[in-house]
Amino acid sequence: MAKRFKATINPALLTWARTTASYDLTEAAEKAKVEAATLSAWEAGDDQPSIAQLRKLAGLYKRPLAVLYLPQPPADPQAMHDFRRLPDIGPRRFSPGLALEVRRAQQRRELTVELYEENLVEPTPFNLTTNERADPEVVGEQVRAALGIRHDQQCRWGNQLPAFREWRTRIEEAGVLVFQATRIDSDEASGFAFWAEIFPLIVVNRKDVYPRRTFSLLHELAHLMLRQSGVSEVNVDAPRPAADAQIEVFCNHVAAATLMPRVAFLAEPLVAQRPGIQDWSDDAIEVLSLTYNTSREGIVRRLLTFGRVTPEFYNGKRAQYAAEFRAQRQREREARGNDGIPRNMPRETIADFGRPFVRAVIENYHQDRITLSEVSGYLGVKVRHIPVIESQVGMG
Repeated sequence: MAKRFKATINPALLTWARTTASYDLTEAAEKAKVEAATLSAWEAGDDQPSIAQLRKLAGLYKRPLAVLYLPQPPADPQAMHDFRRLPDIGPRRFSPGLALEVRRAQQRRELTVELYEENLVEPTPFNLTTNERADPEVVGEQVRAALGIRHDQQCRWGNQLPAFREWRTRIEEAGVLVFQATRIDSDEASGFAFWAEIFPLIVVNRKDVYPRRTFSLLHELAHLMLRQSGVSEVNVDAPRPAADAQIEVFCNHVAAATLMPRVAFLAEPLVAQRPGIQDWSDDAIEVLSLTYNTSREGIVRRLLTFGRVTPEFYNGKRAQYAAEFRAQRQREREARGNDGIPRNMPRETIADFGRPFVRAVIENYHQDRITLSEVSGYLGVKVRHIPVIESQVGMG
């Protein structure tokens, strides 16, 4: 029998890699196909994995094998606060997919900073700021002014996809990196924000529909204005610690006021003609949602804010829309069958990473500072897709 060579490593690296990947000991051992006691012994330094076993752990934890040979665990980036609802059982925790999205977004941000420094380009400073004592309605108007969003422009965006893209572009132009996550379920998180002086970042969940993504984008922008890093969900009615609830209510209110500014919203003929509490038809709600390219629930919530519907009406509509959404998703799955949706890798790359990051990578390639292989690695696509990506970001 061939001798199995042990990996001579600092066992603290194994614990660090597992915990930062958001696996508990039992989960990690099961996925690595070893006994929990064996993994525990490796982490305690009582035994060592073979090189093959270490390679399997590196793959599970999504870390380069070389990282596990470092003398000490690397310093972790700024911690991400968890603003989400409290679970029914146990403490709040990130899934491995969410932990990976957070880590990779932070790595892309660090790479963007390095690429800008290499290219001697000064990043756009992010200057928007606020505090929790501010009036969210006023903050929303300030955000619109800073991003250059006029009501007549917003009404001409046409539908939800162009609206999301326009909000995203304006926020990117304000100095924020905006990415989309693909590894987390809608029920786990709607997005997260990471504050930094240079290139703060926002990540929204690509599995959400466009109106929810747009709302999440503005919700996370409010977190950046508060100079906060954290993971959120837009459902602020769920139980959470009081301090977190206060912040999330504020950020949701800012997002709503940015999307649907008070003066313009109350001046809408459909709203102005219905003073006081009313029952609203689905058709009237739909017209307003198309005007602002936001969800029907967002419209009804705004009507609740301005005393035009009762909480019971809002809760009923919210349940109705949730049921309709689930039914629509089921119909779409049945229509697709096992084929899924054909992938367009250049388009997905730009959608997930954003134009500022993609352009920074390609610009450094054009300046001979990085290789074509590095471009492929940074963007996560095959080399054959790069010319199409160049063309789509206007650099071909």
